Amino acid sequence: QLQLVESGGGLVQPGGSLRLSCAASGLSSDYHAIGWFRQAPAKEREGVSCISSSDGRIHYADSVKGRFTISRDNAKNTVYLQMNSLKHEDTAVYYCAWTPVRCYDLMPTYEYEVWGRGTQVTVDS
Repeated sequence: QLQLVESGGGLVQPGGSLRLSCAASGLSSDYHAIGWFRQAPAKEREGVSCISSSDGRIHYADSVKGRFTISRDNAKNTVYLQMNSLKHEDTAVYYCAWTPVRCYDLMPTYEYEVWGRGTQVTVDS
């Protein structure tokens, strides 16, 4: 059974950096994508980035382009989200999720079948 576990969240000052990890276990296919989402209080869950395992296709939300970098280590079944120049508005619970389709854009939540429990990121001075 596929499971995803996020880690790396925490409290950081504006302008700081964090690296989130999404460790996957039970993967049975090399053809899939992992997406990062976030959800702030009283807001809808929004897509942040996604990466395909087979061709490395990557997409970012406009709000994080140039600041966040998604990467993968297929040998470790882990996807990372490097977050730099963090802002107050980046504060949210960050989730990773798995989809059996390749990342063709910032796909909506219903395209993803397995979700992690999330990790809190708080940007505050």
